[in-house]
Amino acid sequence: MNSAFPILFGDALELVFGVCIYVAAAALPLALLGYAAYHLLSLPVRRQERARFFLHLLENCLRQGRPIEATLVEIADSRDRSPGVLFHLVAAYIEEGDRLGEALRKVSRLLPAPVTAMLQAGAELGDLRAVLPACRAQLRDARSNLSSALNYFLVLALGLAPIALWMFYSLLVFVLPKFREIMEGMFDEGQTGWFSFLDISLRRGLWVELVFLLAFFVAAIFYAAGPTVAAKLRCRSFAFPDWLAWRVPWKRKRMQRNFAAMLAVLLDHGVPEATALRLAADCTANEIFRCRAARAGEQLAQGEPLTSAVHALDPAGEFQWRLTNAVHAHGGFLRALRGWLEALDARAFQQEQTAAHILSTTLVVVNGVVVGCVCAGVFGILTHFITIGTLW
Repeated sequence: MNSAFPILFGDALELVFGVCIYVAAAALPLALLGYAAYHLLSLPVRRQERARFFLHLLENCLRQGRPIEATLVEIADSRDRSPGVLFHLVAAYIEEGDRLGEALRKVSRLLPAPVTAMLQAGAELGDLRAVLPACRAQLRDARSNLSSALNYFLVLALGLAPIALWMFYSLLVFVLPKFREIMEGMFDEGQTGWFSFLDISLRRGLWVELVFLLAFFVAAIFYAAGPTVAAKLRCRSFAFPDWLAWRVPWKRKRMQRNFAAMLAVLLDHGVPEATALRLAADCTANEIFRCRAARAGEQLAQGEPLTSAVHALDPAGEFQWRLTNAVHAHGGFLRALRGWLEALDARAFQQEQTAAHILSTTLVVVNGVVVGCVCAGVFGILTHFITIGTLW
């Protein structure tokens, strides 16, 4: 018994030591990677909840008839941390004398740019309650972005690129030189066609996976930073993020949704058409859309009706047709355009999800082709070895 006890005790120590090494070397990095992935993927949703909380506060203030700026400062003075640092920063600007719109413009990370512009338009209109439904519609876009990011992230970052990159690098550095030595020592003909095919496949595959990973990291930076990076890339001469967003079909449809919703609200409240065009274009947070709205405003100044001037904002003519019908409808512009706004939202979601699935499927197919070429090269060389061996 006494002689067996040290052996059992030593085995237990080795087992505990092995488990600790496993946790430190494998489980802990995987847990950190999982937390980082969760933190990255949940950024749009957390931005959405932060904006939704702020809109809920505004709605409560309007429902209770309390002054908005004073109520926000009062909430910040309570030292409650749940609203977040950005909310307290907005309250600090308001306490210094800024209006709500000015404070939100200075703290641009609290709300999405279109929501900030909508609230500013509502402040100029004198009726914030009228623009809150359009603000909530804008916040629903975060769910679509999260779903698309899951397709890209899980397929590209976790599923294919790192594993394929490690495999191609290992074959290129460790396995391929051994094949070369064996072939040079055994055969007089030197390298075969299969060896050259494997060498080319590995090198091309390595570059393909590096490009995929680089694209993923760039997309992750834009995804994590959100509107901050887009604002930094804008310049006075050419706003590349705005031009790119205008070329993406689902983003353009969401701009049209925001513009049409705010234009309808402003026209229902009797705002002049030129002013309504300018304020509604600001709610898209896109310089391309603002320029087109400015051209529409110039056409209004020349005497053209609004239904003809908005053709520059929608070359397909659908918005022009809807607006023409809304002029003759009863119940106001917003009520007449509500069905079309919901259709734009649904089509934008469908297009974004379709693009996400097409891209993820393309990545799977490309990786499958590259891996298939590498496997064909490896088995071709092994088959050549077997064939030569049988001839001996």
